[in-house]
Amino acid sequence: MKRITFVIPCRSNLPYLQQAVGSIEEHYGDKHDVVILDDASDDNSWDWITKYSEDRDNIITYRNEGPDRVGHTVLYDVGFDLAKTEVVSILHSDMVVTPNYVQNMLKQLKPMSVVSATRIEPPLHPPGPEKYVKNFGMEVDEFSEQKKKFLNFVLEKEDENKDRTTKGIFAPWMMYKEDFVSIGGHDLLFAPMELEDSDIFNRFHLSEYELIQSRDAFVYHMTCRGSRFKDGIEIEKEIPLPDGTIWYKPKDSEEYTILRQNKFREWWRKWHCDVLHDEFMMPIVPKRYDTGFVLFNATPQLISILEPWCDTLYVDCEHQYIHSYIQSENQQSLFDISESVKPYTSSYDNNIIVRMDGKKLTNELFTEFIKKLPFIIEDTGETGSFDYQSFRITINSLEEIDMIKPYYKNVF
Repeated sequence: MKRITFVIPCRSNLPYLQQAVGSIEEHYGDKHDVVILDDASDDNSWDWITKYSEDRDNIITYRNEGPDRVGHTVLYDVGFDLAKTEVVSILHSDMVVTPNYVQNMLKQLKPMSVVSATRIEPPLHPPGPEKYVKNFGMEVDEFSEQKKKFLNFVLEKEDENKDRTTKGIFAPWMMYKEDFVSIGGHDLLFAPMELEDSDIFNRFHLSEYELIQSRDAFVYHMTCRGSRFKDGIEIEKEIPLPDGTIWYKPKDSEEYTILRQNKFREWWRKWHCDVLHDEFMMPIVPKRYDTGFVLFNATPQLISILEPWCDTLYVDCEHQYIHSYIQSENQQSLFDISESVKPYTSSYDNNIIVRMDGKKLTNELFTEFIKKLPFIIEDTGETGSFDYQSFRITINSLEEIDMIKPYYKNVF
């Protein structure tokens, strides 16, 4: 079996980390390397990591001293740098690998591909065809009690899905280190937030990497136990599903909620679309165009809503509103917002210009037009002007923006 490197970031979730690392040692001994990266943990994680790695040549360690965390995907990049093998598998610190994980992932791996495993999860996120939702415990002690039952379930599903694959990508994934380096790593624009994952998945797709899910390589995933539910699972409500099972909707942490609001605005600024994928988690990535909105009857609320969805927003409101908005957003964004909002009397120099009346912009039009604009432009396929609902669209050029490399490096 080819030797690989597991890359495992962690943050103040020692019991889950011990379980994750323990599962690798249990099933593979020292046949593979493990890079453990501590993200300014405030529990005993680093002490344990230091002691655990002392007499183990296959363990590589790294610590972000903090005080602020940098996020798991920043540490993925550090882990890839530290890896000595040609194949690397990222693993969340709240995941448990299974006895045939490595071999069943490797048999699907090839250059210019990314292979994802199949997750088995407790019912804390909505179900989907890319995973199994089955509760073998939401906490470490609960999982320990059901471990034998879990492994029997895995053996059953390995046999049922032998050599089967589908198309999609999510953690945990495996790829050649060389391929990861060639794409430029993660985009720090979203750190620390899981949107970094969605961003690099889009860029893998645009780079024409083959995105493969192995249906007979399994992990158990406790779900978000280093960030979103770091301080424990608090069930917000129980939602019955059509098959008679229950989905337990957890309450997001306050830290996660605040980060999510801000980082989604950064996502829209970069991609001009929502995070899109099919039912198997295969990315759907529209073409990215240089776009300007000309907004009449502008209000501060509409400026805040529309600015992230275009490159330049031209508005007919007082300069004090423009200045105030730019000043406020520049304190929260890694983009330079200074040129993103301009008076409507400015020159319109974007490739795509969309004129709209703020009084006619409803929630339905925002959803059906603004959010789908890249697809509408692509479907049009030619330069010129035309009306769409209450909008006037002028396409000066269909030149696309290259989104493959980390975008923040291009705008600063």
